[in-house]
Amino acid sequence: MTESDTFKALLVDQRDGATETSIRDLRLDELPEGDVLVRVAYSDLNYKDGLAVTGRGKILRRFPMVPGIDLAGTVVESRDPAYRPGDEVVLTGWGIGERYWGGYTQMARVQAGWLVPLPAGLTLQQAMAIGTAGFTAMLGVIALEDRGLAPGGRELIVTGATGGVGSIALAVLARLGYDVAASTGKADAHDYLRELGARTIVDRATLAPMGRPLESERWGGAIDAVGGATLAALLPAMATGASVAVCGNAGGAELHITVFPFILRGVSLIGIDSVICPYDRRRAAWDRLARDLPLDLLERMTQVAPLAQVPELSRQIVEGRVRGRIVIDLGQE
Repeated sequence: MTESDTFKALLVDQRDGATETSIRDLRLDELPEGDVLVRVAYSDLNYKDGLAVTGRGKILRRFPMVPGIDLAGTVVESRDPAYRPGDEVVLTGWGIGERYWGGYTQMARVQAGWLVPLPAGLTLQQAMAIGTAGFTAMLGVIALEDRGLAPGGRELIVTGATGGVGSIALAVLARLGYDVAASTGKADAHDYLRELGARTIVDRATLAPMGRPLESERWGGAIDAVGGATLAALLPAMATGASVAVCGNAGGAELHITVFPFILRGVSLIGIDSVICPYDRRRAAWDRLARDLPLDLLERMTQVAPLAQVPELSRQIVEGRVRGRIVIDLGQE
């Protein structure tokens, strides 16, 4: 591919304070600097991407910007000896789609240190069906395991269970042998959640703070992708020594809670940051996903869409109308 050849990319810009989105033909010399040139096969759609594309959240740090916080593709050129043309690679986090041009483009120039090799046993499409959502879910599982979680104990709970993080966390935990409850506000999603492995369905409306500093011990651990009032309701009901991995704020960023779950039951609240994650831990999480995530369930929770549908799908995801995972096929018209 020469500098004068063109490829398609979705750009977000601002004009008079309004967000404008368009699919444009770009040239290689319009790409930002980077060590590795990647032909992007797939990206995906996360809640953060929906906020960026719709302009409903202050996600993008500069304009014009190519959004998309994940990408998977094949190396075309590399100035770093770690990668060679033909290598299949995955990129999640590191600020792409926010501070740096992201995955909604057929060609991307990125830093070599941001990449990981495609894990054995996964295709590029499967890697993006996992994406930041699944990567975050696995980091949450590993964090709970690091604090002693093992199968055979009390029931776990996953909040926001129909979303990308929740769906994959639920499928992984069930595959590992845990009894898992799935929290959702969607009455029509119960069969879907049971298919992923949920033993119990918890109505999101019942996860509201009761006002008491401690409730009866129920949960042996939790992965919370919601935050806000839902997290405030979980913490008083955690068992002694249990941990909560928190990785989202779709239900609110504020947390109104007493210190009693922490100082009387030794509950741990673990923040999961999937953006800046050390390489070794990143590789380990991807290897675990290739091993511990049932790929047949991943396929059933995934839909594939072309780049042209990203604006409409972005509106749907921020309105809570998306279930599971959406893969964006950069080769599909």
